[in-house]
Amino acid sequence: MRKINEIFYSLQGEGFHTGTPAVFIRFSGCNLKCPFCDTRHEEGVMMSDEEIMVEVLRYPATMVILTGGEPSLWVDAGLVECLHEAGRFVCIETNGTHALPENIDWVTCSPKQGGTLRLRRIDEVKVVYEGQDIAPYENLPARHFFLQPCSGANIEATVACVMQHPRWRLSLQTHKLIGIA
Repeated sequence: MRKINEIFYSLQGEGFHTGTPAVFIRFSGCNLKCPFCDTRHEEGVMMSDEEIMVEVLRYPATMVILTGGEPSLWVDAGLVECLHEAGRFVCIETNGTHALPENIDWVTCSPKQGGTLRLRRIDEVKVVYEGQDIAPYENLPARHFFLQPCSGANIEATVACVMQHPRWRLSLQTHKLIGIA
């Protein structure tokens, strides 16, 4: 059983896959309490893998995004394999403080200050920018680097930082900009 906050269908609004239709499985709970977090991640219902799959299969998207809270508290190789057997491409959005199953297709790591990373593989790094030094994140073993304004409040400073660090790309929360979940 896994504690699920919600399962919904929308467009990915951030990072590399922006604009891609996806089923989002939002898990409850997190080991960090970031002040800017926009998720009520404590609420949820316990669901079996079978119940999760019934919800996922209601939607036509082949991309599934495991998010939270912190999904690594709940996800294991068995759930990922169920999703693969149903023809789904499995992405995870994690703070990186817990090891992940090896069979996840795409790993987005959003590291937080003070968290110790435990990941073997990262496809994209997405840092919520609050004016912090991003240099420590540039050594992470990722192919793509995104800097995202904190709740859209510091866009100008985030753009300036990206301009000074051209390895990074700007990521806006487009789902919020266009008014979708």
